[in-house]
Amino acid sequence: MMKDFLSELTKRVTKNTAAYENYKRIFVPDGEPAESEAAEPLRVNVLFKHVQKLLTGDSAVIAETGDSWFNCQKLKLPDGCGLYLVRVPDAVRSIGWSVGVLLGYAQAAKDKRVIACIGDGSFQVTAQDVSTMLRCEQKSIIFLINNGGYTIEVEIHDGPYNVIKNWNYTGIVDAIHNGEGKCWTAKVTCEEELTAAIETATGEKQDCLCFIEVIAHKDDTSKKLLEWGSRVSAANSRPPNPQ
Repeated sequence: MMKDFLSELTKRVTKNTAAYENYKRIFVPDGEPAESEAAEPLRVNVLFKHVQKLLTGDSAVIAETGDSWFNCQKLKLPDGCGLYLVRVPDAVRSIGWSVGVLLGYAQAAKDKRVIACIGDGSFQVTAQDVSTMLRCEQKSIIFLINNGGYTIEVEIHDGPYNVIKNWNYTGIVDAIHNGEGKCWTAKVTCEEELTAAIETATGEKQDCLCFIEVIAHKDDTSKKLLEWGSRVSAANSRPPNPQ
């Protein structure tokens, strides 16, 4: 009876893979992301797999408030490699600080190749600091994660106010560059393109400021951010404490 029922049911329902796709984005078996298929849209956990491979004692990592903050906490740092998590007090929860922090740190630690992981919403606040990075001939690598909005806020309380106007990020950096100084930009949508961009940034363009725009799905977040967002949401929805 159950077999017949399920057989008839499958004829009447519409296949919906949304839950499986979301699970696949955050699932990390045995500490390694699942292998990407050819030209598969790039997952954020695959991005950070490659960020991990980039790290040496001559590098440092700067992570912006948001999902980058959670993903970078899981990185295994070689001796001499520093990790700087840019996060202001919860009462303020500002974004965009990492761009200025990258500028200052790279200027002070000239012996390091600084790797910055920054969300699109955060970058829009302080993008103009790229101009000073170029003027100072810095050679950092910026991974701009373009997922179309304030992802950390989506996981706390979703709404249309978390969707931002998309920029042509590589185009803006190219415009700031304006042919003066050393700058290289790339836009990647899959693992193959990411691998090629990293090879260029660490090889032919290693003496340039390298800006790699990573196109990611708007719902592609780390498990830690999902857990944290649900707890903050629950705390925010509590009735006020009468005192």
